[in-house]
Amino acid sequence: MNKADLINAISTQSGLSKADSKKAIDAVVKSITDALAAGDKVSLIGFGTFSVATRAERQGINPATKKAITIPARKAAKFKAGAELANAINK
Repeated sequence: MNKADLINAISTQSGLSKADSKKAIDAVVKSITDALAAGDKVSLIGFGTFSVATRAERQGINPATKKAITIPARKAAKFKAGAELANAINK
């Protein structure tokens, strides 16, 4: 499912227009992104939790040259599924 399919599904299930469904999706994604950028955690009970994980600096190998490189530390988005979502998937 891509964004257009999700917009169609939300429009059908909620009775909102496709334009309003797109605005709602964009607002949710922006709100989650802004919260994660600020270092906050976003918990949607029953669905899951979005958080930020810090990855430490580590050594790697450049596959083209086979030379050792240092991969810098960075932050990454993380998602942990909630119980209801996990149960729905495993029916």
